[in-house]
Amino acid sequence: MDPVFLQIGNFTIAWYGVLITLGIVAGVWVGTKMARERGLNVDLFNDMILWMIVWGLVGARAVFVLTSWHQFENIPFPRVLWDIINLRQGGISIHGGLIGGILVMLYYARRKGMDFYRYADLCVPGVAFGIIGGRIGNIMNGTDTVGRVTGWPIGFRWPDSARAFHDGMCIKNPNPDMDLSQYCQRIGDQLVMTAPVHFTQLYGVIIGIILSVAAYFWLRSRIPGWAFWQFWLWYSILRAGWEETFRLNPLSPRAYLNQGLDAPGIGFFTDTHLISIPLILVSIWMLLRLRKKGAPAPVPAPTPEARSA
Repeated sequence: MDPVFLQIGNFTIAWYGVLITLGIVAGVWVGTKMARERGLNVDLFNDMILWMIVWGLVGARAVFVLTSWHQFENIPFPRVLWDIINLRQGGISIHGGLIGGILVMLYYARRKGMDFYRYADLCVPGVAFGIIGGRIGNIMNGTDTVGRVTGWPIGFRWPDSARAFHDGMCIKNPNPDMDLSQYCQRIGDQLVMTAPVHFTQLYGVIIGIILSVAAYFWLRSRIPGWAFWQFWLWYSILRAGWEETFRLNPLSPRAYLNQGLDAPGIGFFTDTHLISIPLILVSIWMLLRLRKKGAPAPVPAPTPEARSA
């Protein structure tokens, strides 16, 4: 478990970036294939995807920085500016990335006359693939999206060789609810965090796989927007109900916390818990509206001129 995929001199390429990129490439390939099969404008879709990736990264990093400002507030200026934009160190928000991508789609719908839902549905597999790649990248990074200490049998003891994890966890955290340094022991000449934790990164990988499989069935619907809102519904349910419940994130407000070697390792409520509640309600409402509205007439195949527009 090493965050570095490739190092040439002082320049490094992280597994995190490589795996997310692979997920995006796979998603673009699937989306392009479906756009062609559905008679949509493939060139318009590919052009939109390019800007969605750019502004998705901007949104993902911006939301992470805003919600994790405690990691940056003590860094002197101007170095803090570099740390804010340095994606190679990890730290992005999936919700921020989704917001950035959706804003691009809304722009294209307004300026290009694009049917928002018909194209938004095509992006669902790519987002699911990106979640899988990102969470595997989190495993390689070690210190990202760590789980709470638990006494349950499913607790995962990180191997001593996962130095990125142990080095990060053995630094005392000013938030006592997130401090794992109390479980660190010196083994040989290195500090090791010996307590089992929820393997929340793997939970995230499984969630991504579930969403990828489910997207196949959601996209069989002839109702535009069905896959889009199904994704928001089930991602919010699975992320908040499963992954986030066991993840070592700050609680706001602190309603319930039970973690430790003799505890389940559960915490409520994180920011993601709070954000997910309205997302779930809105998604259910939109799905009911779409079902009531029903499927529109099929889109006619575009002319050669439209394909190149």
